[in-house]
Amino acid sequence: MTVRTCLPWPDKRLRSMAEDVAEITDEIRAIWDDMIDTMEAMSGVGLAAPQIGVMLRLAVVDGSTERGRAVRLANPEVLHSSIELREHEEASPNLPGVSAKVKRPRAVTVKYLNEQGMIDRRDFVGIEATSVQHQIDHLNGRMYFDRLSKVKRDMLLRKAKKQG
Repeated sequence: MTVRTCLPWPDKRLRSMAEDVAEITDEIRAIWDDMIDTMEAMSGVGLAAPQIGVMLRLAVVDGSTERGRAVRLANPEVLHSSIELREHEEASPNLPGVSAKVKRPRAVTVKYLNEQGMIDRRDFVGIEATSVQHQIDHLNGRMYFDRLSKVKRDMLLRKAKKQG
């Protein structure tokens, strides 16, 4: 298991659609292990494979306080979203030093392939709902700041550039 380097924004892979995972293999499980190590090294609550340059639809989410409860997802897809929204301060290791408040559904039901290669469904609520939606955005070539108004997005990117 290894902590991987996150791609720096504006690497074009962060704007690319990740490819579906055909089956869960030992290689996929090893990528998930590295993703969990990487997420935990930065005290994050989730990570998508494209963030570390792996262009596959893989994500990990762990919103637990004690850690070690990461959900491993391949080809995640939101089936249902709550009407109620939740605002949360989001950030990304691909663009360190900045963050922004983003509103997303408070709860989502997600379908995905689990570690055994079986189709699974799970309800995510609160921080884990925010995280899984954030990761799915990454798998679709979107960044959290794409959900901001143009003015707020431009301000955030200018601030990031000054810090970099």
